[in-house]
Amino acid sequence: MISKEEVQHIAKLARIELSEEEIQKFQEELSSILDYFATLNAIDVSGIEPMTHSIVTKQTTRQDLVCKTDAATIQKLIDSAPETKDGFIRVKAIFS
Repeated sequence: MISKEEVQHIAKLARIELSEEEIQKFQEELSSILDYFATLNAIDVSGIEPMTHSIVTKQTTRQDLVCKTDAATIQKLIDSAPETKDGFIRVKAIFS
């Protein structure tokens, strides 16, 4: 069973104030949760392959292709941009 002092320490870390009644309640609830984890840890899962999702899915990707665009269209886009530098569209920095 989790101790009263441990519950008070957790409450202090969480920056919450607990009454004596709440401390007793959380002491029982947290102990119950930790007991359940002990039950789960007792299960032998050595033959089970780890997974990242409960549904088996295949990652689908598309082929990366270069699209040809005429120079006039590219220049029109660059000219319509609010800021440019050395023939490229200039954008604001995301990270500074």
